[in-house]
Amino acid sequence: MIKNIFIEVGLIARFTGRFFRELFKPRFEFGEFLRQCYFIGNKSLPLVAITAFIMGLVITIQSRPTLVEFGAEAWLPKMISVSLVREIAPVITALICAGKIGSGIGAELGSMKVTEQIDAMDVSGTNPYKFLVVTRVMATIFMIPILAILADGVSLYGGYLGANMHETVSWSLFWNQVFNTLHYADIIPSILKTFFFGFVIGIIGCYKGFNSANGTEGVGQSANSAVVVSSLLVFVIDLLAVQITDVLHLN
Repeated sequence: MIKNIFIEVGLIARFTGRFFRELFKPRFEFGEFLRQCYFIGNKSLPLVAITAFIMGLVITIQSRPTLVEFGAEAWLPKMISVSLVREIAPVITALICAGKIGSGIGAELGSMKVTEQIDAMDVSGTNPYKFLVVTRVMATIFMIPILAILADGVSLYGGYLGANMHETVSWSLFWNQVFNTLHYADIIPSILKTFFFGFVIGIIGCYKGFNSANGTEGVGQSANSAVVVSSLLVFVIDLLAVQITDVLHLN
């Protein structure tokens, strides 16, 4: 089992190295890149927005009783803004995208692999790696940070509605507390790590789909393993990002 894990890591590393080699070779498939951005961003937006709204609403409602016990309910906007922007909204958005986008890429490329469409592209003179992999990975790198930023705003709006369920908090007071609490050290690291989230989601989905085998059964396995591996790597990257941010804050 350990040997298989190391072999898999090596194959993913080689696949990633090929991505960076192909990325800087002309020509870039800009039309396919825009099409993938539309499917990844626009098609995922409703699910991300609904989840972020409910997440902000629920966290606010659940946090308020604890703060009331200590007479600190006035700190509610500050607490939820930091927790949502720093950690919860980016990670939940990445996990949603890992489930929806990662599985979709794995299944799509896997079906093309087992039906020999990728081999046909290679024979016809088209570079299937540049057309299929580079465009999808770049689309996830660019679109997941945008989705995470939108999730931040929607979840904070859900937090505003949750704060007004038991008492009246004016619009200006709520947002003044939110923006007075948040600093660049909270916002920039949370956005930067979403670029890495998008990279691992795209590269793992493409790797699993590009190496599918065993017919339609292999397509399902590729989609499933793409979700599992990319979700695990999202948590690993988030852990590393938290440690690096903590060290920078201490310095």
